[in-house]
Amino acid sequence: MSDDGKMSGGKPTGEKRKRQTKPDANNATRMLHKKVRSAKGRKISSKLWIERQINDPYVQRAKELGYRSRAAFKLEDLDDKYKLIGKDSLIVDLGCAPGGWMQAAFKRGAKRIVGIDILPVEAVPNAEILHLDFMADDAPDQLKAHLDRAPDLVMSDLAQNTTGHKQTDHLKTVALVEAAAEFAMDVLAPGGHFVTKVFQGGTEERLLKRLKSRFDFVRHAKPASSRKGSPEIYLVAMGLRDSL
Repeated sequence: MSDDGKMSGGKPTGEKRKRQTKPDANNATRMLHKKVRSAKGRKISSKLWIERQINDPYVQRAKELGYRSRAAFKLEDLDDKYKLIGKDSLIVDLGCAPGGWMQAAFKRGAKRIVGIDILPVEAVPNAEILHLDFMADDAPDQLKAHLDRAPDLVMSDLAQNTTGHKQTDHLKTVALVEAAAEFAMDVLAPGGHFVTKVFQGGTEERLLKRLKSRFDFVRHAKPASSRKGSPEIYLVAMGLRDSL
């Protein structure tokens, strides 16, 4: 052992080893506190969500009317304003879980709906539901195989799972909306309509330009039943023109 307290191999003596363990212990304590604060945060967040659901008049109305989700009222609001759903119409519903939009569309006069969602969806009378990821390569062709004619409306309530990285989430959302729009322009009957959920600041100018080149009317809309604090808005495109 040398005079400076080190072994010949350069490892510290017991005293110095003891001092070196203190930062690790402090780190462990800080991590424990961080986990406790995180757990409390999750509990508070869950409590606020439950309180919001209980106090939400649209949640209560959905239960009274038998709708599977409050989102049904968003489609009703959009249909009240833009008359998207015609009598005996054929509709494609992209991201149809849990089925509230299909219920509202049938109530508004739709005759038949073909829906798709990666999540399982309880059966809805007069609706065909594909349990499939819309972004899968073969999904558009599978949807088309279930259509006996060109649909009158393509409606999309699709949403990407967020990563927490703003730019990544933005790009994923834009890609999803663009895919839904391209599908709509491919299958819709002349004069047909397209409505999709987007997020404020999430619609690229390129997509808007493309929609305006194919539809007579393109607008952003915020349904009254959409929560005020939510960044979601809807993009409505009406009156598909024949492709050039």
